[in-house]
Parts: sequence; structure tokens; C-alpha cells
Amino acid sequence: MARQTDQTQPPAGRKSTGLRQVAAIAGVSTATVSRVLNSPDSVSEGLRTRVLMVIDQLGWVPNAAARALSSNRTGAVGAIFPALGVGDFARAIDAMQDALAARNYLLLLARSRYDAELELVQARKLVERGVDGLILVGRTRSAEYEQFLDRLSIPYLNAFVYDETAPAPCVGPDNARAMAEMVDYLVSLGHRRFGMIAQTVRNNDRAAARRDGVRDALARYGLAIPPQSMVEGEWSIAEGRKLLRQALAAEPRPTAIICGNALLAIGAVLEATAMGVAVPGTLSIVGYDDTEMMSELPIPITTVRVASDQVGQRAADLIIDMLDGRAPVSGARIPSEIVVRDTTGPAPLD
Repeated sequence: MARQTDQTQPPAGRKSTGLRQVAAIAGVSTATVSRVLNSPDSVSEGLRTRVLMVIDQLGWVPNAAARALSSNRTGAVGAIFPALGVGDFARAIDAMQDALAARNYLLLLARSRYDAELELVQARKLVERGVDGLILVGRTRSAEYEQFLDRLSIPYLNAFVYDETAPAPCVGPDNARAMAEMVDYLVSLGHRRFGMIAQTVRNNDRAAARRDGVRDALARYGLAIPPQSMVEGEWSIAEGRKLLRQALAAEPRPTAIICGNALLAIGAVLEATAMGVAVPGTLSIVGYDDTEMMSELPIPITTVRVASDQVGQRAADLIIDMLDGRAPVSGARIPSEIVVRDTTGPAPLD
């Protein structure tokens, strides 16, 4: 018979406390203590409260490795984001952690910086460390990365994109549709000359979908963005400032500039002000995402707002449903909306 591993890591200098002692004091079996820790929903609230109270009084810290051996679960979910501290991603991470914690799971985070090779390395390391599932952003991956995911014995999903045909569930907005709706709004204001400051599409299918959504929507009106007014760059305010000057170098100048993310939009508004370009009298500027700074600038920015907290919560709930084998499991399209502020107005009269 295999020797049972006691699930404890006693602090130095303290008497060892283990699973059996917790069970004895709580008046339950060791199996019940394990269920409280690994599957809390499978026991009654009263029993769960009693066991957790004993654990708290004894100061027992269950050993994660031992729990994993007994349950085939580590209780950890890994997530890889291009960036951690800005915009939609930051709000989604907060909601994701709360949702996972409510179901007794730990969130382990990694950052890829939009680097496909780095993301694959991080995915491997998270799997090596025993995460039970993976939450990824987008669907743009190398063939090697796709093969790695295909071989996984744990579930994964794609966040911040929505594609019903994808092999793995997707939880996020329809990026192209959201930008198309913004085009509709600007056209309704009389704008016919457009420019776009797009985020680079390198390893970023969300940025590509936003760019394509703008192009396709304009085509429906018989409009197009001149090549010199379609500029692309990285995710920063400084980049937005630089790219606005490039987009406005075209003649005739655009009357509306569509920005692919919040920081680019903030930079564009700041640079327009520095150049003496009247916003929105001469130039309307819109963004995607909705950070606090966008609403606190001297000229608050019109933008596409995504319910990113819903992205994080739904992604967390869905990955746990996949772990629990609940069926059917499908993705979810998260809504977006246009938030109209002071950077948009009617097209100027020529």
C-alpha cells in the first residue's frame, strides 16, 4: 500500500499539524477535509465552515504538492497577457482573480509584451509548474505554439476575441464590429475624410480586426483611408503624438482620426492641442478601450468601451467549468459600447 503523504508544511519551530489532526478535531474523515480544500462546493456550508475554522485555529497550511497528488489538481490557473497594468487588461485581471478566488483557485500571471516566442516560453513554464488550465489573449500563434496547445492535457481558452469557429472557446468582444459601429457614428456626424492610428498587428489579431473593421465599414459608404493617413505603431502616448503628425500630413487633411487603443488616442489628443488643431471643431478623435485618463483629460475622449471586467469574470468561470467537465462549454461575445465625449463633433464645413 502506498504511504499517505501528510498535507502540511509546518512553520519552523512549531509542532507539526497535519491532515489527520484537522480531521480528528473537526470530527470528520480525512477525505472530507480533502473535499473541503479541493472541491468546496461538494460539501455543505456548515461542514465546510467547521473544517475551515479548525484549519484556521491550528494555523495549518496545506501542502500544494501533496494536494495535487491526491486530487490531480493544483488549484492554479495560468494566464498570459500582452501587458498587465493598462486599460482593459488591468480591469480584466482584477475581475479574473476575484472570480477564481471565489471558486478556490489561484491566478498565476505572465506577460508576453506581444512577443510570440516569449509567450510560448511562458506557456510552457506555466504548464511545467502544474497549472490546471490556461487563459490566453487572442488567437495569433505560431505553428509550434498551436502544436503545443493541441498536445496539452489541460483546457485553455482565448480571451479578448470572439470567434465561434475557433477550436477553443473565445470570450471577448467582436473587435471588428465594435470599430465598424464607431465608423457608423462618425459618418452620421458628416465625416468623409478619415485617418487611422492603428496599433501594430504583429502578434495581435485584435488590432488587425479593429483595422479591418474600420476599412470594411468605410467601404460600405464608398470611403477609404488614404495610405498616408493610415499609420501604425506601438502602444504608447508618445507614439500617438508622433503618428498624429504623420496622419495629418496628408492633403486634404482628415476630419476624423480613429485610434486603435487608449494610449494612442490620448497621445493624438495631446498632440492636436499642442499643434493648435481644434478638437473637435477641426478634427474629431476617437479611441478604443476606456481608461480613467481618457475621461479626465481637458478634452475627454470619445471611445469604444469594452466590458473588460466581464471578459475576466467569464473567462475565469468558463475555464473552471471546463476543468469540472461541465457541458456544453461554449465561448461568449462580450458587449462593447460607444462612449461619446468631447473629442467628436460634426465634420467641419469645407
